[in-house]
Amino acid sequence: MDPGVVWFAFTLTLLAGLSTGIGSLLVCCTRHTNKRFLAGVLGFSAGVMVYVSFAELLGESQRLFIGAAGTEWGPLLSVLAFFAGILIAVAIDRLVPSFENPHHYHCVEDLDDKIKARSFRKLYRIGLITALVMTVHNFPEGIATFMTAISDHRLGVAIAFAIAIHNIPEGIAVAVPIHYATKSRKKAVLYSFLTGFAEPLGAVVAYLMLLPFLSDQLFGALFGAVAGIMVFISFDQLLPAASEFGEQHLTIVGLVAGMAVMAVSLLIFL
Repeated sequence: MDPGVVWFAFTLTLLAGLSTGIGSLLVCCTRHTNKRFLAGVLGFSAGVMVYVSFAELLGESQRLFIGAAGTEWGPLLSVLAFFAGILIAVAIDRLVPSFENPHHYHCVEDLDDKIKARSFRKLYRIGLITALVMTVHNFPEGIATFMTAISDHRLGVAIAFAIAIHNIPEGIAVAVPIHYATKSRKKAVLYSFLTGFAEPLGAVVAYLMLLPFLSDQLFGALFGAVAGIMVFISFDQLLPAASEFGEQHLTIVGLVAGMAVMAVSLLIFL
């Protein structure tokens, strides 16, 4: 295989993955805790993940399974992969120590130290779980971007660009809770960038190990499971956390806005 084609595909995957850092840099422009901003962005991130899961990942999983197993078994296998992803997310959630839910509050700076500590610990936990889920999500995306670019460089560019757009709000989803919990911009940026590195890692694995074994069944299982994981994290973590800031209306507005942004990006670039 032409080394130039391989490096081109890997570079595309790397750039798409590192776009998560753009989201973290946007978060770090804010200097004070803002409950309205936090509620809106967490809702936005949930909207992004829910829409991408149902409108893109789950549909792609079903299409791949139908192509490999037929119309009778394909949809069933896709559904099983989706709920397997939810079970994986539940397992991840149980592996991370839980903290007492914070009280309803209106401004982080108004909390006493005890309540504030609990609230920040929960945000930090959400950030870690989101980062882990995004890493799992980005890994198969890296494989898909790399393999597509290997076979068709123009289609590879289009997919990499679309994934880069998706990754910006994903970077926000990771950086917001980390930033507000630790007050560290460096940690927020670092965690966000690290989740993006899962994509070039996926490209490396695809080239070194998976190239002879990649199949529609494997991709269908990966995309279905990732969809389940993202839906679970949205409803179990992001939306409840956003609502606890007392801005339910902004949470819903953010949710719809996230869906709209992803809908437009999918219509334009895919």
